[in-house]
Amino acid sequence: WEGILHHDGWAPYYKFLHALHQSCLAHILRRCHDMLKVASGRAVCFPRKIIELFQKALLLRDRFCDEEISLHGLSIARGRLEKRLKGLLDKSFSNPSNLRLANHLIKESPHLFTFLYYPGMVEPTNNTAERAQRPAVVARKTWGGNRTQGGAKVQSALMSVLRTYAQQGKDSFAGLVALMRSPQQQVLDIVPLSHSP
Repeated sequence: WEGILHHDGWAPYYKFLHALHQSCLAHILRRCHDMLKVASGRAVCFPRKIIELFQKALLLRDRFCDEEISLHGLSIARGRLEKRLKGLLDKSFSNPSNLRLANHLIKESPHLFTFLYYPGMVEPTNNTAERAQRPAVVARKTWGGNRTQGGAKVQSALMSVLRTYAQQGKDSFAGLVALMRSPQQQVLDIVPLSHSP
């Protein structure tokens, strides 16, 4: 699959070798803010610097989208941000929380600034995906979960199909009725088309 994946860095996502990956900055910023609530002394410096760096990256994206800087200016500023991140990560960490964050950022570093390579096309967070799955989460909590593993699989597949129909502006009822009435197996008309940036 060659589409765009916005995610939190969960390892299975990287099995999509041809996809364009963007590690969610909202998750990282939230993690840094949570760290600051319990950190003390010099341990606060690293998460603060990471917050500042990603806030600059988001501001840079906004300035480019508002046509305040050129594509060339974006490229130069992006390079400076990447160099600054590398400098922050090329240090030793005595604080365990900072070390865990640094290791996560090192692993995700190729995918942290994808949104600055494709501004307007790639979002810096996976907020849209999280909002899209909220109805399924609410339904699961309301129903108290599934009684069997098989029921959980059916629900996850059905919710995915229904949500995809909704996002594509298609009639899910008509699509599912056509699928069930079909005398032979068929692929639903909601399979994403492969597209490269």
